[in-house]
Amino acid sequence: MKIALPDLAATAALGQRIAAALRPGDVVALSGGLGAGKTTLARAIIAALGHAGEVPSPSFAIIETYDPPTVRLPLVHADFYRLERPEEAEELGLDDYRHGAALLAEWPEQAGGFAHEPACLSIRIETAETGRIAIVEPGADWLGREGWT
Repeated sequence: MKIALPDLAATAALGQRIAAALRPGDVVALSGGLGAGKTTLARAIIAALGHAGEVPSPSFAIIETYDPPTVRLPLVHADFYRLERPEEAEELGLDDYRHGAALLAEWPEQAGGFAHEPACLSIRIETAETGRIAIVEPGADWLGREGWT
């Protein structure tokens, strides 16, 4: 499905809908070119989960974590852009971070991808004449959830 993102308000609204449906164990895999809006959408999701502070891009740290009570559920925000091979995600201890948490994954293909997981919501952000478009492919676990589309 395609969701138009003509401005920041539309991106924030999509982030709010995703955050409302997000559960521990879920993955939101954000792909797209440099500057497409992946971090903007990730920040919108994190803010909608209740985080009121600054949300740094995890480009250099690779993994940032957020825990209750600052957010509704444990969350891992990862940016895999700098990984040279998917095995590096394992070396970082990604599975340990993910235990009991939701994962926002920027550049998921650099970590081997997550689309094969039933709890993965894959979102590719592309530029368009009217702003941006989110191309969304929900995993099986997302299909019955209300309100996020």
